[in-house]
Amino acid sequence: MTGSFIMGLAGLSGLLLLIAARVPIAYAMILVGVGGISLQSGPWIVLNQLKDLAYAQFSNYDLSVLPMFILMGGLATRCGLSADIFRGANAWLGRFRGGVAMAAIAACAGFGAVCGSSTATASTMGQVALPELRKYRYSGSLATGTIAAGGTLGILIPPSVVLIVYAIIVEVNIVTLFAAALVPGLLAIIMFIATVGLYVYFVPGSGPAGAKVARAELAAATLATVPVLVIFGVVIGGIYAGIYNPTAAAAIGVAMVVAYGLARRRLSLAGLRDGLLETARTSGMIFLILLGAELLKIFMSRAGVPQAAAEMLQTSGLAPMTIMVLIIVVFLILGCLMDSLSMVILAIPFFWPVVAGLDFGLGPDGTKIWFGIIILVVVELGLITPPVGLNVFIINAQARDVPMRETFKGVMPFFASEVVRITLLVLFPAISLTLPRLLQ
Repeated sequence: MTGSFIMGLAGLSGLLLLIAARVPIAYAMILVGVGGISLQSGPWIVLNQLKDLAYAQFSNYDLSVLPMFILMGGLATRCGLSADIFRGANAWLGRFRGGVAMAAIAACAGFGAVCGSSTATASTMGQVALPELRKYRYSGSLATGTIAAGGTLGILIPPSVVLIVYAIIVEVNIVTLFAAALVPGLLAIIMFIATVGLYVYFVPGSGPAGAKVARAELAAATLATVPVLVIFGVVIGGIYAGIYNPTAAAAIGVAMVVAYGLARRRLSLAGLRDGLLETARTSGMIFLILLGAELLKIFMSRAGVPQAAAEMLQTSGLAPMTIMVLIIVVFLILGCLMDSLSMVILAIPFFWPVVAGLDFGLGPDGTKIWFGIIILVVVELGLITPPVGLNVFIINAQARDVPMRETFKGVMPFFASEVVRITLLVLFPAISLTLPRLLQ
């Protein structure tokens, strides 16, 4: 081992210690990256790189889509679209046993289609759906577990902030990734609803049937979901049809949400200001993480850590699928330590060179897409993985009368459902690749 390689391993260990100590991951990566490059080449090299590095990172046109989709999600929350979606889903499904929980899953998927963030979806739908679940005396574990798991759909149903960042890192077409995520996303909705059905079957009394609504109320609730369907159709449909690129689509989505909020008198000047400030804070955080990741990547590349990891796995004699399973396990462990976006930004530069050197019979572009969808689902699973599932903590903060262990108990059936879905995606790449190929 060379001294530089040992320094790289020490830097990686230091990074994990900083993350475990709850240092914000952007600062941790910047500290390790700057410190490592300084020790390798001297502090003046870092200063020279920083002159151009930040501009080169942030002037990437593809990144402009992030603030727009974040703003669209923030404004959609303030316009009450989440409540409209849940009301419509509950009108159709609430009459069945476990139906209110199924409606919460459907509403999470619908809101995720205009939000793109799992934590925002979980937090918003918790405020909307938890009171209704309590009203019909759903068990605490099923009520909180359903919303925590349903919130994960926020990053799977396009548009997805995590997918956009992954596309930029591995240099794959964002539109193609959105198309690849659609079928796995629909599969997730179906499997989650089926999971609720099995839960209430095997645990009687955990999810009583709700009240059957009158035909007029059903029509009104269904009509209230039309704006969401129109916004999703115009934004995502326009992207798939090649009418405009994702950044323009996001801008159109923002304009439509603002127009809806003003027309329904749901969006105030204060709400618009808060949405813009939230977008600025979130975008600033993401951009700072990307800068830290680039500095860390420079340090690790000079130390030879990613190259050594790739060579070690590729010459280990292990089958490509075995290596893929090991990578999935590592991502699940990382999911217990950090949020989904940070995990992708930190880990993909290490693992993508490994995967790129393996032969799965899909070709370079197919492997990029397939691996991206698998990692997206695994990252999504990390949000409900004990003991540090972020969505579980978000929902538990809204339902303090439900013990944390009950919420984790409630997410376990969904965890099992996700394991099944990951297995299907790994074994049958066509689930992810068929729609992009048809669109091409």
